[in-house]
Amino acid sequence: MKLLIQLIQVVSFFIVVGYVFCKSPAFRLRRSEPVGMGQKAALFVFFTLISIGGTYLGVRVQGAIANSRAIGPVLAGLIGGPVMGTGVGLLSGLYRYQFGGFTALVGALSTTAEGLIGGLVGIYLRRTASENQALSPLTAGITVLVLETMQFLLALLISTPFADAWAMAKVVGVPMVLANSFGAAVFMSILRDRRDVYDLAGNASAARTLRIAWRTLDLLAKGFNRSVALPLAQIIQQETGVGAVAITDRETVLAFTGLGSDHHRPGAPITAEPVRRALAQGGVVFLDGIHDAYSCGLQEHCPLRSLLVVPLMEGREAVGTINILERAHKRFPTINPTLGEGLMDLLAWQLTQAHYQDQKESLVLAELKLAHAQINPHFLFNSLTTIQAITREDPSRARELLNNLADFFRMNLKRSSELSTLQEELAHVNAYLEIEKARYEGQLTVQIDVDPSLLTLKLPTFTLQPLIENAIKHGIAQMLDPGAVRIRAFREGACARVDVEDDAGKFKVDCSPGGGLGMAIVDRRIRSLLKGSQGLSVHCEPRRLTRISFLIPNPQGVP
Repeated sequence: MKLLIQLIQVVSFFIVVGYVFCKSPAFRLRRSEPVGMGQKAALFVFFTLISIGGTYLGVRVQGAIANSRAIGPVLAGLIGGPVMGTGVGLLSGLYRYQFGGFTALVGALSTTAEGLIGGLVGIYLRRTASENQALSPLTAGITVLVLETMQFLLALLISTPFADAWAMAKVVGVPMVLANSFGAAVFMSILRDRRDVYDLAGNASAARTLRIAWRTLDLLAKGFNRSVALPLAQIIQQETGVGAVAITDRETVLAFTGLGSDHHRPGAPITAEPVRRALAQGGVVFLDGIHDAYSCGLQEHCPLRSLLVVPLMEGREAVGTINILERAHKRFPTINPTLGEGLMDLLAWQLTQAHYQDQKESLVLAELKLAHAQINPHFLFNSLTTIQAITREDPSRARELLNNLADFFRMNLKRSSELSTLQEELAHVNAYLEIEKARYEGQLTVQIDVDPSLLTLKLPTFTLQPLIENAIKHGIAQMLDPGAVRIRAFREGACARVDVEDDAGKFKVDCSPGGGLGMAIVDRRIRSLLKGSQGLSVHCEPRRLTRISFLIPNPQGVP
């Protein structure tokens, strides 16, 4: 019993050492990350020292050394794999061998084997069970218990004389097996608990990052500018609970909220070197306030000492920064570079989306203007020529056509929004068709069949006119006999369907949209502005029918 107490005292000392190690920056186990080379190196050195220390502080009993050496190689193997476990076991085994004694060789060999077997057990459990099972305190305790028992059986088999080995085993065996098993289980419990603490901190940081990103989603929808700086700073301070938050562009402080606002003022130039470094490098800068402290260049007694600088990225360029600051003598309790990196990525994505949306709106506006320009200038001259001819024979009808022409161009000039109602589109088309019917006197008839409940249907501005123009120019105008153009709008399941038909059947380009710029613009704008729409579809029956259709899923503006 006395020997067991002595060994537990040694093990307890190393447990305290292990706890201190787990609190240090050298220990960075993460559930979601593989053990990196740097972490493996730190663990290798630590477990080697623990194992060698176990031998050094061991108790000499009957020519042997009762020790806690097995904890190091077994835990090294379970955590870092067979290579690390074997390496720790080999070095600590060689150290044991130099102490001599009739169990020296057995001790050296068994310690190396324990590290190797511990690594193989860890690999097996990761493949068949889970990471948690491999790093379980129960797994560590049972593995050491079995391996230490096997060590004593091996000592009885190969150590000479047998009587000395048996006498040693009776005295040392049970205390060593129990002390090492207990120590390994407690040691692993501390290691795993510290890993879980890091994971919880990381999860809290991720959750906080997501909340900030969610609350700033609408704020950054139109991009990063001076007007969003103060609300952005206030949201981040509310979510993190830190001392202060500052927002800058590339040159000046745009907003500041929290401690130190008496001397950190918006409009001042950026003076902090860490902020300029983050802008230049496009990466997170973290000053923890202890090893690296933030020094305010504006006031000697500024209460802020810790700083996390998060660059706001648009593409590869930093357009500004978010600066999260904490007071002196208070470390960031839950703020770390992980939060900064997460914020940088999410806010960069939001700014990219805002930039994309701005470009998309500019493109739609450009296409709308192009759609205006696509109305053939020859249409004006042809219309005036037609009206001039009619004036001689029917002045009153000529006046009506002039009114239609004026209405048509007036609507062209006034319609600047992205979407129009079907009723507005039909009014625009009717003015156009009245002139075309006069031009193709007796050759063109128009049929309009529209469900009255769809008149408030929203569709892209200048959708129908290019389709009608295409039907007349490339259809009816090519016929020797009279022809008809039909416009239909009706419900089809949960969608609204719009058809533009002519009975010429002369549509070409493999019966697909995109044969002309006007058609291509209409197709692209339908896909862009009507979410879920597949754009234009064309059905051709040569010399009989051409039908251009599009569906509007979940139609807007329709009861």
